[in-house]
Amino acid sequence: MSHKPYSKDVCPPSHSFALDNIIRRWFQNPGKIVGEYIRPGDTVIDLGCGPGFFTMDMARMVEDSGMVYSVDLQTQMLEKVKKKAHKLGLADRIRFHECAEDTIGLDPDVKADFILAYYMVHEVPDPVSFLGEVKQLLKAGGRFLLVEPVFHVSRAAFEALEQTVRTLGFSVQETPAKKGGRCLLLSAG
Repeated sequence: MSHKPYSKDVCPPSHSFALDNIIRRWFQNPGKIVGEYIRPGDTVIDLGCGPGFFTMDMARMVEDSGMVYSVDLQTQMLEKVKKKAHKLGLADRIRFHECAEDTIGLDPDVKADFILAYYMVHEVPDPVSFLGEVKQLLKAGGRFLLVEPVFHVSRAAFEALEQTVRTLGFSVQETPAKKGGRCLLLSAG
């Protein structure tokens, strides 16, 4: 994957119902997708969180002693996550962070046990820079689940992405099945 112009080709907040509904939960259940990677007390980052489809489940998994950083480019998406988090009583374990189009921008002191990038790396303007920043946010021994949709990312493009993460110093732990797309479970080193 190479540097490409940013096109703001992301799901608009007006279509967020497509990202968080009962039908999607049947096919892409957050507990089944990320549950084995998250423990109580963990620090977790949900990159490109959208309306919080994964964020809410991850906030339950980390329990009161953990923290989820819900990161998105769009203010309105983060507002939807905040509203849902308050309604569900989970807002105290979620930090809401609006990123810029060219950087995640979390405090460098944030170190995550688990980072999720679900169906969003193909949307970033500079995947190499983005993935380098992800690596800096990952705690030693932490894991990064990268999932890309088969309908947007060809096998060849995903293989190139895998080569990129290896070049950046990630280790591929596994290529898990049944996560809803082309997947890599990575660690930093």
